Formats: sequence, C-alpha cells, structure tokens
Amino acid sequence: MKSVIRTAAGGPEVLKLVERPVPEPGPGEVRGRMHVSGVNPTDWRSRRRPLPSEMSEQVPHQDGAGVIDAVGPQVDPARAGQRVWIWEAAWERPWGTAQQYTLVPDQQAVALPDHAPFELGAALGIPALTAHRALTVHDGGPGRIAPGTLGGTTVLVAGGAGVVGNAAIQLARWAGARVITTVSSPAKAALAHAAGAHRVVDYRTQDAAAEILAFAPEGVDIFVEVAPGANAALDVAVAARGAVVAYYSGGEGEQLSVPVLSSLPANLRWQSVFIYTVRPAAKQQAVCDVAAAVSAGALRVGEEAGLPLHRFPLERTADAHAALEQGVVGKVLLDIP
Repeated sequence: MKSVIRTAAGGPEVLKLVERPVPEPGPGEVRGRMHVSGVNPTDWRSRRRPLPSEMSEQVPHQDGAGVIDAVGPQVDPARAGQRVWIWEAAWERPWGTAQQYTLVPDQQAVALPDHAPFELGAALGIPALTAHRALTVHDGGPGRIAPGTLGGTTVLVAGGAGVVGNAAIQLARWAGARVITTVSSPAKAALAHAAGAHRVVDYRTQDAAAEILAFAPEGVDIFVEVAPGANAALDVAVAARGAVVAYYSGGEGEQLSVPVLSSLPANLRWQSVFIYTVRPAAKQQAVCDVAAAVSAGALRVGEEAGLPLHRFPLERTADAHAALEQGVVGKVLLDIP
C-alpha cells in the first residue's frame, strides 16, 4: 500500500511516499480503507518536532474517512463494510490517515451516514471535537451539544473563517445559541455568514467591542478563542457575568496576560482546550454529539457552508502541509488513491 511517512523532524520535505505492507488489525482494532485524509495545524506543528523515542517513523494526520474493511478480535464483525470518520489516529501512535489503509481502536472509527460525503467525515475529528469542548466547558452548562442545549446563550467565535471556528459556528447554531464572530476581511466575513453566524464583525474596520455589545447588550457567555493574547482586552470588555474564554490556539510564543481587576466582576474564567488530553468521558460525549450533528445534517463543508476545500493527491502531501502552514483559508484534504 502507499503510505506517507516521516522519520525526522523538519519542513514538508521530510514527508516521503513509500510502499508498506497492508497491516492486520489487532485486538480491539479496525482497519480502515482510507478515501480522504484531513490535515490540521497540529499535523504540521507536530511534524516539526522529533518523533517519540519509541517510534522510528510515523504516518501523519489524525483525521480521515473511509470504509472499514477488516476488524480484529473483540470487534463486532458486522462493522466490516461500514463507512466511518476517524479521529485522533496518530496521537501517540504510528498509524495516521495519510495512507491507503490505517489501524485505529474500534471507538475511533465512527459511523458516517450515507448522506454525508467522505470529505465531511475527514473534516470532522480534531476541529469539530475542539469546537465541541470549547462550547461545553462553561459553569452550569449542559456538557453536551444538541438542539436547545445552548438556548439563550451568546457565543463569540474568534476567527469564524477558520476550521475550528466554522465547526463552532455550526454546532452553536444547532444548539440554539446566538452566534457572533470576528473576522479580518470581507472574504472571511462572507465565509462566516455562510457558516451561519448571526452577526459578523470585521475587527480591522469596525469597533469590535461596540458592535458586539450592540448585538448582545448583556455580553458574551462563551468565547471560542483562537488568539487569547491578542484578544484578551476585547474579551474582557464584552464578557457577561460567569463567562468562559475557551482558547484552543495562539501564535508561536504568544503570551496571555489577564487584566485581573477588570476580570473579577464577571467571574471570568480562562480555559485552555487541547483535545488530545481531554478526559475520556468528555471526549466520548463530544464524539457522540458530533456524530448526531452529522446525522441531522447540521455540519457541512464546502464554500457554501463557509469552509472551502483544498484537495491534494496523496503524493503531494508535502504541498498540502505547505499550503496549510502558509495560512490557506479552508480545509486541506488528501484524496487517497
């Protein structure tokens, strides 16, 4: 089978296309025949770090979609032939989704309905689970996403044209929240509107705090934050009492400095979100809720859903990484032959 591997840390050039034997699933594992592999920012960031000491090589990418073609012992044989989306394939494992067949634990291959295309399945995983976690960590919240669970809640998504931002807008809308998002250009504003945001604010041309408070005078309850250091002052200025700033990213070397006295009256909470190390019960709830959203048609991809797709063949995995690293807007996918 064709696989992309890396044996060292570095730029996109460390990714090599090789031939490997088709693996056999072990106890509790399924083997997926991959159709599409999703590329995330954590994939190129991890590529720049050395491999774990116990690995001599690794196939990149956490997310993907395809069909289960074999199951190991202790797995229901009826799963063979099932369309699935795969999440967290390469976390502390050598088997990512940038290859024709991959192995994952049974629970990390989730049924994908017939109406959902493989490109949607490959775009779920880390972005959608991260968005779910950010939307469910506020005090007194339901801990899950479903129709009505965020009714009466105002959500601010920083960077609504991003991949996590897009998933957060769609999930928050499905759950009944009022959704505001900030963007940096008219083109990104169009994408955020397509995703379903109720109010889109261009922070480069508008007074963001004034625009947000005009739409939500009582303030924002949940922040899905991509740049906590840069946006801390804005977040404090528009926070409702008991709000949470759930931040999942930041620039290289970015520092978060919290204005203590102005944060106190709102009982404002700053919460980091790193989906790989979220406790298992919360992560499993996220998987269940995201799967339900897909079944309900509440999660979509493509420019009409605010998430343009950028597709590369497997042999151009290095180009896919370079495009993402250079800031392409939308979801980067690999088509697996």
